Amino acid sequence: MILSKFVDELPIPPILKPRWKDQFYTYYEVNMTEFSQSLHSQLNNSTVWGYENGYPGPTIEVESGEKVFIKWINNLPDKHLFPIDYTVHGAHWDVPDVRTVVHVHGACVEWESDGYPEAWFTKGFKQVGPYFRKQIYRYDNCNHACTLWYHDHTIGITRLNIYAGLAGFYLIRENRERSLNLPSGKYEIPLMIQDKTFNEDGSLYYPKQPEKPIPELETSIIPEFIGDTILVNGKVWPYLEVEPRKYRFRLLNASNTRFYRIKLDSGQFMYQIATDGGLLEYPIGIREIMLAPAERADVIIDFTNLEGKNIIMTNDAPAPFPGGDKPDPLTVGQVMQFRVTLPLSSVDTSTIPAYMVPVPKIKEQSVTRIRYLTLNDNMDQYGREWMLLDNKPWDAPISENPKLGTTEIWYLINVTDDSHPIHLHLIDFQILDRRNFDVDKFNKEKVIEYTGPAMPPEPQERGWKDTVRANPKQVTRIIMEFGPFTGLYIWHCHILEHEDYEMMRPYIVIR
Repeated sequence: MILSKFVDELPIPPILKPRWKDQFYTYYEVNMTEFSQSLHSQLNNSTVWGYENGYPGPTIEVESGEKVFIKWINNLPDKHLFPIDYTVHGAHWDVPDVRTVVHVHGACVEWESDGYPEAWFTKGFKQVGPYFRKQIYRYDNCNHACTLWYHDHTIGITRLNIYAGLAGFYLIRENRERSLNLPSGKYEIPLMIQDKTFNEDGSLYYPKQPEKPIPELETSIIPEFIGDTILVNGKVWPYLEVEPRKYRFRLLNASNTRFYRIKLDSGQFMYQIATDGGLLEYPIGIREIMLAPAERADVIIDFTNLEGKNIIMTNDAPAPFPGGDKPDPLTVGQVMQFRVTLPLSSVDTSTIPAYMVPVPKIKEQSVTRIRYLTLNDNMDQYGREWMLLDNKPWDAPISENPKLGTTEIWYLINVTDDSHPIHLHLIDFQILDRRNFDVDKFNKEKVIEYTGPAMPPEPQERGWKDTVRANPKQVTRIIMEFGPFTGLYIWHCHILEHEDYEMMRPYIVIR
């Protein structure tokens, strides 16, 4: 069943209204529910899960430094939308099928409100995980202006809960950014890009088994999920009508596994103004941008003088990345369409500033600790891929214990064939470099022998990041200061099928 492209308009998620707001704090309540929603006009409505009866959830907008309290409420049914593999850690028979916990990705937040994977809860908080601490989360929003997102993070079923629809934007604003006169209001649009596969009846399809089925198991986790349709903001291949002027788009890859290399078929430049953690020092003109799962990039696209044109946003990243198949240019090689058909409602006075904000480089001299951490691919007892960080499962004793206020460099040593988007909770880091090394020698002798020069981060990554592509047969070095909170956080691969099995580790920030 081939769905027509560009027949449904791009939805823009509503801004969530707080239940309470005064000069001291803001309070929101967010309900998770199951409902049916039209994801494409040629499909029957699909049953999805979402926040506040929407997929994606409503956009939460806060001010930098604002004290925000959110009660995340699970009102989901007892039966999961998708089959569960009970052999996956944290998702055995001894816990309920439907569990949730919410993580604001990129948030500077106390650990008890970070959405620790074992802090899950069921409907009405009847059952909770061993690390559940509070019903109402507190966000101090000690970030600069940036594009964050919130999503489910339940141990063992994150891949299923996010695929069901549990994701939304969380935007931090500040006056420093407002003063730059970037496109704003209806000319600033978040774009959540995902891939999915549908059954004939319009329901979402998620495989019960890998391509080579596991006969001993009714349901088995798969090594990666590659969908055959692209959705933006919960619509399959949508179109957006725009005026001939500048727009700011906040791009987010919220796919389980798929990477995107985004281009415009008009060949025109996009002007990137921000990374995961906020504004770059100055905008960069780019013809393509690479987004691994969970990465964000803010870009300005200028439609001035393009009246009447249709421009398609395309994707040519192999899936899985980097060794998989090139996307079919007629299907998953297309993302959405811009139609420059609206009349100019007023003169476009927004700007692409020459300079935005200082992004001071973290000095390597300030480092007190260097850690060497491997990304590994093992086999489990069923012959399945079992991906690990530092060759340790989730439950192994905590080995990463940075001290509050200190700076560390982590060497991410990728001995697998996949590119892994590595995400650290709590902090933003800077990418130092990537360097090819001899994997065979490393596996035999545990020695890093470099086979080429250190490659600096790409221009599009030279800002604050919380997720980095660690490429195969490369050492990727990141540098960060740990704080401002102490406590229990995590780091993991953001390919959700890897994170669930079992490429995720706790780390603790100590005094």
